[in-house]
Amino acid sequence: MSTALPKPLVFIISAPSGSGKSTLVNELLQLVDDLDFSISYTTRPPRGSEANAKQYYFISREEFERMVQADEFLEYADVFGNYYGTARLFLQEAERKRRDLLLDIDVQGAAQIQRKLPDAISIFILPPDQKTLEWRLRKRSEDREEVIQRRLITASREIWNYDKYDYILVNDRLEESVEILEGIVRAERLRRLARPLSGEESARVAAVERCRLQNARERVQPILASFRGAAGSGKV
Repeated sequence: MSTALPKPLVFIISAPSGSGKSTLVNELLQLVDDLDFSISYTTRPPRGSEANAKQYYFISREEFERMVQADEFLEYADVFGNYYGTARLFLQEAERKRRDLLLDIDVQGAAQIQRKLPDAISIFILPPDQKTLEWRLRKRSEDREEVIQRRLITASREIWNYDKYDYILVNDRLEESVEILEGIVRAERLRRLARPLSGEESARVAAVERCRLQNARERVQPILASFRGAAGSGKV
């Protein structure tokens, strides 16, 4: 009797701009095999050393809207006046190759994906506090002051979506955060196995339980409080 192969997993990672998400994703892809990364499409121009088909597919607004009309996106959104979207072809290709898929998308796109793919595993990355996020945004030195302030205000709104995600990862120390992120992916792969887990495997799954939403709420509260001043009224 043949055993059906497990269905590929889809991982959603979201975070406010400046939370260190891109660095974590890059590190994860170096550590985990059989994990494809969906490169988003965008209409914004490249920044710094960004290259087409590496960080993003940079296309015109007209081409993006043509793809929307052709229903070629799993999700898309208008962010700061530019379109961002995830093409369906990446999911189709991952399924064909029997590889898991990692999606790096904002909270708008994540909500769309969660409606279409309810089994997707979602991870929300938070900075340790508002001051750290502001420092990181300024350290990048890519944006004007008004853009930095707009990103901080947007972040103060986005973080209230944390409770729509399966896992909460506070990116305080990079090495530890990479280890946790890798642990989440490997633990979810173990969960889908149609067999009892060994003691070592069960311990690996248990190690990331502290990042589960229901276990992370208390740690998140001081982070939310640190952003209330930036947003004015806080939750939106």
